[in-house]
Amino acid sequence: MLRLFRFLKPYIWQIIILLLSTALQVYCTLRLPALMADIINNGIVPGDTNHIWQAGLLMLGLAVLSAVGALVSNFFAAHIGSNFAKDLRRAVFKKVISLDLVDTKTFSTASLITRTTNDINQVQQATIMILSMLVRAPMFCIIALIMAFETAPDMTWIIAVAAGSILLSVFTIMLLVVPKFKIFQKLLDKLTLLTRENLTGLRVIRAFNKEKFEQDKFAKENNRMTKLIIFIEKILNLQNPLINIVFNGMTLLCSWVGISLLQKDIAYLGNMSAFAQYVTQVMISFLLLSILFIMLPRANVSAGRINEVLKTAPKIHWKKNTSGTPNETPSVEFKNVDFAYEKAEEKVLSNVSFRAEVGKTTALIGSTGSGKSTLINLVPRFFEATGGEILINDLNIKNYSREDLMKLIGFVPQRGMLFSGSVKENIAFGAPDASMEDIKTAAKIAQADDFIKKLPKDYNYHIAQGGTNVSGGQKQRLSIARAICKKPSIFVFDDSFSALDMKTDAKLRQALKPLIKGAVTLIVAQRVSTIKDADQIIVLDKGKVVGKGNHRELLKSCEVYQEIVKSQISEAEYKKELEGARHA
Repeated sequence: MLRLFRFLKPYIWQIIILLLSTALQVYCTLRLPALMADIINNGIVPGDTNHIWQAGLLMLGLAVLSAVGALVSNFFAAHIGSNFAKDLRRAVFKKVISLDLVDTKTFSTASLITRTTNDINQVQQATIMILSMLVRAPMFCIIALIMAFETAPDMTWIIAVAAGSILLSVFTIMLLVVPKFKIFQKLLDKLTLLTRENLTGLRVIRAFNKEKFEQDKFAKENNRMTKLIIFIEKILNLQNPLINIVFNGMTLLCSWVGISLLQKDIAYLGNMSAFAQYVTQVMISFLLLSILFIMLPRANVSAGRINEVLKTAPKIHWKKNTSGTPNETPSVEFKNVDFAYEKAEEKVLSNVSFRAEVGKTTALIGSTGSGKSTLINLVPRFFEATGGEILINDLNIKNYSREDLMKLIGFVPQRGMLFSGSVKENIAFGAPDASMEDIKTAAKIAQADDFIKKLPKDYNYHIAQGGTNVSGGQKQRLSIARAICKKPSIFVFDDSFSALDMKTDAKLRQALKPLIKGAVTLIVAQRVSTIKDADQIIVLDKGKVVGKGNHRELLKSCEVYQEIVKSQISEAEYKKELEGARHA
């Protein structure tokens, strides 16, 4: 928790006002019992009406000031706590966004969601309680103890007994529930993960008739969490009856001891009344502190989980400003590039070298697991090469700032990802200043304009979160249009044509040709038909380059490429292709 309190620095003056208003409330509240004792001893007993009025009006004024102090301190506690949580959420979200793909795998998506929502809410509630009670309760407790001792020293042992009883009960409760809070947060992560997983994979679950299986799996975790909550709540609910027992016992002790002292001196009546009020204040302070001490361990668990995210240092380090001067002519070059995942025994890519030139299309093909997508993800530095170097426009990729590198690249992922908003907002996502003409041109090239015009409100049609209200092919075409609208100098298509039918695929590639004359184009594909006309095809097998050339050259020289082609066309077509390659 202490590490997170650095986010309170902007609110230091508000905290000072809160402390001053708290001090005003404490002073005014604790003056009231003394004035009440004065009214009884010097007003009611001797029958002095004027003294009763004077002291009574003073009590009224102090009560009003106490209420104002409480109102101001509670307002600032809520205001500071809410803004503290807002700043913390912003910092966590900024950190999550800044993390690279390798870093985000440290935490699950479900866990990051829980940390950004539930964990921050826990810390927010604890912070508000700390601001409200951590100063107020000790002040009340200490000053009330002093004044109680001065008012009725013969009865102060009652406070020690009551305070000891409360502390013992709170310590026992904390001992039982604190270890359960961390388990609770982990179970919450698991439930969030299961919910997200089931909603994302709902079609697959239904297709394989696994609703009952997934329901049972969720019910198992839900029951574990329910049992844990019930256990925690049972223990926490012991607090109220224990506190009531202590309060009632204290009241009986005060009455018994006070009455015995009154028999000796009737003037002790006012002091006994004031003492009872001071003891009540002391007990309330201990009660508030006990609630705070129970909340803090839970908030501390949440704070630890938040700090894990905030202190995660990105494994990929970016320069603030690009160093060096890149060539004006776009190009992408891999020089003896290796890549292996952290703690993995084998390399995913090994000694990969090739150069992609401007105006030419370089395609990557290979069997599943050959490293195609991994390789293409090295270009925008989603992953960091573990060996060799990658040059963009003849400048090492590590010399670019993140902003400058991303300006050069139009990336289309394997799965089309859309955001909630209009169609035009999604297409202009990477080019916020794009005109409507630019947006429509990009959509036409991506073969998306026809279906967009059929949508209600066409380019103003609202896309649901994740693009759930459009088809897979439509999502893919809109994703391609988004990259085109950005007008990059390097196009990266990570198997982006897989969701398109052959006819649309061909029309799209034909429409792209004029656009990519001034750009480098990298394409990952599974279908040979998609890359058949590429200027250069890189064939990967088990992370190594086993073939390099155009379609006809590879048909003559690369066995892996031949096998891929054979698997996608008939024997007669393959023989025709091979014969054409030999005579070319």
